[in-house]
Amino acid sequence: MSTPKPTAEHARLAESEDDLAPWRVWGPYLSARQWGTVREDYSVDGNAWDSFPFKQAHTRAYRWGDDGIAGLTDRYGFLNVAVACWNGRDDRLKERLFGLTNGQGNHGEDAKEYWWHLDATPTHSYAQYLYRYPQAAFPYARLVEENARRGRDEDEFELSDTGVLEGDRFFDVVTTHAKNGPFDVVVRIEATNCGPDPAPLDLVPQVWFRNTWSWGRDDRRPSLRRDGDGLLLQHDWLGEYRLTLDPGARILLCDNETDVRATFGGADGQPAYPITAVDRAVVHGDDSLLAPDDHVATKAGLWWHFEQVAPGETVGVTLRLTRTDQDAGATADEVVARGRREADEFYGQVIPAGTSEVDRLVARRAFAGLLWCKQLYRYDVRQWLEGDPAQPAPPPERLQPQPAGRNTDWRTLSLADVISMPDEWEYPWFACWDLAFHTVALAHLDPWFAKEQLVLMCREWAMHPNGQLPAYEWNFSDVNPPVHAWAAWQVYELDGRTDTGFLVRIFTKLLLNFGWWVNRKDSDDSNLFEGGFLGMDNIGPFDRSAPLPEGQRLEQSDATSWMAFFCLSLLRMGWELARIDRAWDDTATKFLEHFLSIAEAMDSFGTTNVSLWDEDDGFFYDVVVDDDGSVTQVRVRSLVGLLPLLAVVCEPDWVRTDLADYTARMGWLLERRPELTDAVVHSEHDGSPDTTLSVLTNERLQRLLGRMLDEGEFLSPHGIRSLSAVYRQGTTVPIDGADLPIAYEPAESRSNLFGGNSNWRGPVWFPINLLLTDALRTFATDMARDLQVEFPTGSGRQAGLVEVADAIDDRLIALFRPDASADGRRPSDPVHVPTGERWQAHPTFSEYFHGDTGRGLGASHQTGWTAGVAHLICRPR
Repeated sequence: MSTPKPTAEHARLAESEDDLAPWRVWGPYLSARQWGTVREDYSVDGNAWDSFPFKQAHTRAYRWGDDGIAGLTDRYGFLNVAVACWNGRDDRLKERLFGLTNGQGNHGEDAKEYWWHLDATPTHSYAQYLYRYPQAAFPYARLVEENARRGRDEDEFELSDTGVLEGDRFFDVVTTHAKNGPFDVVVRIEATNCGPDPAPLDLVPQVWFRNTWSWGRDDRRPSLRRDGDGLLLQHDWLGEYRLTLDPGARILLCDNETDVRATFGGADGQPAYPITAVDRAVVHGDDSLLAPDDHVATKAGLWWHFEQVAPGETVGVTLRLTRTDQDAGATADEVVARGRREADEFYGQVIPAGTSEVDRLVARRAFAGLLWCKQLYRYDVRQWLEGDPAQPAPPPERLQPQPAGRNTDWRTLSLADVISMPDEWEYPWFACWDLAFHTVALAHLDPWFAKEQLVLMCREWAMHPNGQLPAYEWNFSDVNPPVHAWAAWQVYELDGRTDTGFLVRIFTKLLLNFGWWVNRKDSDDSNLFEGGFLGMDNIGPFDRSAPLPEGQRLEQSDATSWMAFFCLSLLRMGWELARIDRAWDDTATKFLEHFLSIAEAMDSFGTTNVSLWDEDDGFFYDVVVDDDGSVTQVRVRSLVGLLPLLAVVCEPDWVRTDLADYTARMGWLLERRPELTDAVVHSEHDGSPDTTLSVLTNERLQRLLGRMLDEGEFLSPHGIRSLSAVYRQGTTVPIDGADLPIAYEPAESRSNLFGGNSNWRGPVWFPINLLLTDALRTFATDMARDLQVEFPTGSGRQAGLVEVADAIDDRLIALFRPDASADGRRPSDPVHVPTGERWQAHPTFSEYFHGDTGRGLGASHQTGWTAGVAHLICRPR
């Protein structure tokens, strides 16, 4: 079979293995939401949502970043281009997406807008984005008022509920980015009237420099000048660019500086030409804030007015941003057509031949969302805590513990990097464990970027000096599950298992992180770990991040399983490195011994010899331990008790012959410490011995799978649930003299526990499902090669573990396949997505999924870890 020839995009990637490589300078790195982030919060109480609310986003310059719709920006966010439009009815220019704050009734973290990522290539040589803009006045106030009225037991009030989209009375605004070269980018904006009546439209794309000069740290100002019918832009780092425009635009100049009067009500410090000038001119017919044509500006609106757009008609405008030392060459039409063709060729090789057209669309859209959600993240915690010389000093409360103060122990964190975000609006900041899952899907497209993302979290300007990885900006000190090592191995394998330099880089840094876990999260050196909520917010009957009463500690089945899983992931890396350099041999031995100690501890500990495993239930539980050694199991069947399945690895055959120290130590342990080696499972295949390391015996594996594959418990039509459905009617858990309630909740959370914005009491979560099916395939390699289990439990039908894993993966992929019996809707379509051809053309990638129906829940643009569906479609078979 011949090797496919590299596509043009693959060739670009091959010359772009550097953070500042020319093809990586420009991309869709502009956030969809900068307001309401911790970075922009300089308040007394640490309430980021209220400190910089949506209403001020139109009138106030940001400190650390910028935002916009379908934005294009450079790798450092100095110069931005984004879409803005006006339907003639709104009370403001539509220049950013709208959504609710937590205090306004946002319990699903869903923006009140509709948009989709249509396409993207990893060097951003081509990208498309669709924004659906109502022709009626956007109902900002009604969305706020109705959601404030509704309680947690009611669905959120969505844009589709307001009636403004009925009859398809909206514009589909499609933005295309296409590069003629690294420093020559075409931006095309096309709007189609999807409704039955003619409607007016103003397209007002904006170009501006991020405000870097108002803070007293850098007085240099970039310049934006009129240049005939276009603009000339100058910046010290970017150099000089020319922006050329389609004919007919009116150029509106101003500065990217806060409108003090509109924001705060005073006039002191009011700039002559503030950020609001474009909105005032277009929407309110007031030119008084615009700068004269000869002004050296820092922002411009480019205004095309379309008096009436007929039904079905498409109007469009084209901008072209070109560095002045570049020869434009091809026309804009040629650049766009070539970009689309090369994107097709690229995905023709990335997505396996034989993939159905339905699944091909799902994978390509998931990849597009993943690439559109690469965003510039700037945050220097030391500077943020100190404040800026030209601004009022931050209140002293910022240095206090949470919630008023945040991240005071993370002064070494200083990022100005393009980072893969969970999505661009609901979570416009990185989350460490989310990012690890992103990299597995990214490795199919851009292995270099995937590897660099994993390494970035471990660099000195991100990782804490004590070895902790930063969780997320609301509290870097929160604890995310240690999935980094697993992701690194997945990326290494997907990249062909050749880049041992990457493996050395990530392995050495993860040694520090492993040490942090051992020193900080095993308080009594029992090899049983704590960790708090560990990403699975409200999965327990109480807040697992809150302190327990004096003298108690929580030994967590999931935290301990994560650490066993972490050990084995590092052990696998140690084997690989020791094969190349024997100096790593005893490092592998270290993780063997630590894993065996954890496995032993999971089975029994303490003076009462009570284990995390419950023999009667055939399940693992968290345990509350009193200082006198007495133990109370937290008897709730959830993912907490399934995670021990993840702690499994198969020893390669070459370990016995190639790794002398490891092999000798394993032999010594088997002979001298047999009580410690219960987790070493020997088997035989074709006359050759095999070794599997697992915290589960074959008997316990089968009992856990009996629970997991039971449709009355964990197995849903759409994957593995996070809480057993046996609790549909609710139950109580006796803890410390109180009966704590918990119930299976397949949709949004009905409680405020741990914020309540996500729910781990029943829904299906993509990332954990990926880990579980990966573990099943590992078991099937050696230890459970011949094991047959009932699938589903009680059906009488037997299946091997690979077949079970494939079936679960297929249920996950099927979330995004249209259902002919449901008017073409996908199971994953959120309830607020209307029915109809224009809507069903676009899959939605939600944060998590209803445990019974598969309906998408939470953030509805989570092509971060939910992009794992593309990995399932494209993974090697």
